[in-house]
Amino acid sequence: MSSHHIIREKQEPALIIANGEACSMDILEQLLEWSPTVIVLDGALERVLELGIKVDVWLGDFDRSFSSGKNYDDYPLKKVHTPDQNKTDLEKAFEYLLEEGFPAVNVVWASGKRMDHTLNNFHSMANYGRKLKIVMIDDYSVSYLLPYTFQKWYPKGMPISLMPMGEAKQISSSGLFYELDQLDLRLGERTGSSNVTREEGIVKISYSSGHLLLMECHD
Repeated sequence: MSSHHIIREKQEPALIIANGEACSMDILEQLLEWSPTVIVLDGALERVLELGIKVDVWLGDFDRSFSSGKNYDDYPLKKVHTPDQNKTDLEKAFEYLLEEGFPAVNVVWASGKRMDHTLNNFHSMANYGRKLKIVMIDDYSVSYLLPYTFQKWYPKGMPISLMPMGEAKQISSSGLFYELDQLDLRLGERTGSSNVTREEGIVKISYSSGHLLLMECHD
């Protein structure tokens, strides 16, 4: 399976494949169609190559062995060794993309399996989401950090959740069934999960500070 079309480098989002629960092949193939660069994190390489995916960059601390016992040192890809144990492999991948000048990235296989890894991945998206446009995708949701002012067209009845990473202050909305009016959300106290768009049209969301994730849900 090839990910390459006639597109210019860095005009389309790169694709990071992490090492969590796999998404559907339909989602993966759609993303691969227009991803100029495919980055695979450390231990996921074997799983990805088994799917026939063309990998451009293999990134991580390379501190684990593969079940097959294979050695991929001679595989035709760019190997980026990032031994810093104070950062996750996903954070290292975000920093690599920033250094390479990429403006945006889609991330798959970043949820499911170990819960600590999932939570860390969402935390990393919040931390880097002001520098790099990051969209995290799985079979059930599309998630990203909201800018302080946001608007987007949605169909009627679209399930949307607003989740603070830490806290987000003075959140206001228009176009949702449960509107927010200068509301503060704090993780562990109050979140904005399981809202829904009221009508077909533009949804507007604003907030003054903090980190607020929007999750477009597909049950």
